[in-house]
Amino acid sequence: MNPHLSSGNRQSLAGYAPQHFLWQQQGAVGLVTLNRPERKNPLTFESYAELRDLFRRLSYVDEVKAIVIQGAGGNFCSGGDVHEIIGPLTAMSMPDLLAFTRMTGDLVKAMRACPQPIVAAIDGVCAGAGAIMAMASDLRVGTARSKTAFLFTRVGLAGCDMGACALLPRIVGQGRASDLLYSGRSLGGEEGHGWGWLNRLVEPEQLLPEAMAWAGEIAAGPSFAHAMTKRMLHQEWAMGVDEAIEAEAQAQAICMMTQDFHRAYEAFAARQKPVFQGD
Repeated sequence: MNPHLSSGNRQSLAGYAPQHFLWQQQGAVGLVTLNRPERKNPLTFESYAELRDLFRRLSYVDEVKAIVIQGAGGNFCSGGDVHEIIGPLTAMSMPDLLAFTRMTGDLVKAMRACPQPIVAAIDGVCAGAGAIMAMASDLRVGTARSKTAFLFTRVGLAGCDMGACALLPRIVGQGRASDLLYSGRSLGGEEGHGWGWLNRLVEPEQLLPEAMAWAGEIAAGPSFAHAMTKRMLHQEWAMGVDEAIEAEAQAQAICMMTQDFHRAYEAFAARQKPVFQGD
């Protein structure tokens, strides 16, 4: 980026140390670990907000080109903490409740808006808001023992939480999404793989290596173009076919102006593998 534009538009995560989850950076891949294994990694008011802020910040970070999100201790995430979130919600006023539900929705918005593709590594329990975070990711790797459940109806709430009624049908189809959102039942790993909920199914010991390797492959690609693909996948839900074709024509023309496009051509002509740099 031009140095005149860098101030306020580019940030570094060097030294970043969140309080409510773990963060590691391995090369160009950032790893988020939900780290309350004794409770199956539930979310709290504070972790919702801190995750939202991280994914918002990632829009301004160049050195991270893909994200993996996992849970510690053999489970992904059990959703909102019953004692630290659900209990307090029962005593809140409507304005406070709306502030909370908007905050949780902002986490999904931030995940969809950040340019880095997100790979969710799903093992064990993946429930409630945890299932939503997996849903908001771009790709999902899971195990046969994973159990995904959109539990909202089990606690007397609607299945339309954090964008579930918009996002989930686009992943598994309207009928299957209706099944999960009305029943709150668990979707096992093998069934989820068959439905297209999980992109890949692996053994538990291979889960994180597979997710990191996949994210690494993505990170080694043309990151500007990957960000454009992610943006188009999201924006085109609300477009007609003609609008989408025109939007993609403009997006592809922009990508043709990148140095990565020229690097790919030059590498092809020289019978070499291109080394993408994201510009």
